[in-house]
Amino acid sequence: MTDFGRVITAMITPFTADGAIAYEVAANLAQYLVANGSDGIVVCGTTGESPTLTWDEEFQLFQTVRQAVAGKAKIIAGTGSNSTREAIHATAKAAELGLDGALLVVPYYNKPPQEGLYAHFQAIAKAVPDFPLMLYNIPGRTGQNLLPETVIRLAQEHSNIVAIKEASGSLDQASALRAALPPTFRIYAGDDSLTLPLLAIGGYGVVSVASHLVGSRIQEMIQAFVQGETAKATAIHCQLLPLFKVLFVTTNPIPIKAALSLQGWPVGEPRLPLTSASDAVIGQLKTVLDDLGLLKS
Repeated sequence: MTDFGRVITAMITPFTADGAIAYEVAANLAQYLVANGSDGIVVCGTTGESPTLTWDEEFQLFQTVRQAVAGKAKIIAGTGSNSTREAIHATAKAAELGLDGALLVVPYYNKPPQEGLYAHFQAIAKAVPDFPLMLYNIPGRTGQNLLPETVIRLAQEHSNIVAIKEASGSLDQASALRAALPPTFRIYAGDDSLTLPLLAIGGYGVVSVASHLVGSRIQEMIQAFVQGETAKATAIHCQLLPLFKVLFVTTNPIPIKAALSLQGWPVGEPRLPLTSASDAVIGQLKTVLDDLGLLKS
């Protein structure tokens, strides 16, 4: 059974002032995350600005993060693409480099029907039959919803499809998955604010953005729920909810990169077409971070 852990951070990709990847900062950040609540790290996911990275940059990042935290956390490669051939190549490369699994986003822009989605993920699963795969459903970014019946079909037919990052925002959809699939198939929240509700219907954990800042608290919340301390879990959820919300007041990862910069991390600006955080967003971030004691005095 594959276990990626309860708290997986969808790690940002730090850049230098001239827009190159700051690999040393990425290594340091990965080590910090693992020391502060993260069981695993997704490298080159949406939060890592994968659409503007080259495959060579991504493969170098895979190696950098793996070397930084090998044996201390699971490293999951974002290898999804709207080209099945590219996704197969990237996923096979991640397996070759010794990573622990891959995150496969629903193909974006070309909007394949459910049968096309099934064939896409099936082809990847067959190409790397011994490599654990996590599906990633985020209709708001891809334009297509990966329906429960397609996920169920894939998970039942391919033993290496072991989890899903469910970011449709639908608890009904997650409930349908939980009702049909065994507990060994892990369902992860794709939205920080839905972590606790998803746990209540059989979810396992979260692929988180906020864990860059409060990974230990999110881990504490999940462990409290698992141990039956639901009031404690709810209290932590409510305390962190303003942070969960402010990190998505504009397109991710603009706010989280700004928040890390406010904490002193040299993560740089997002690559175009994403832009830096506005003064209004930075003001909102400062207020929430200060309230939670996350800004240096």
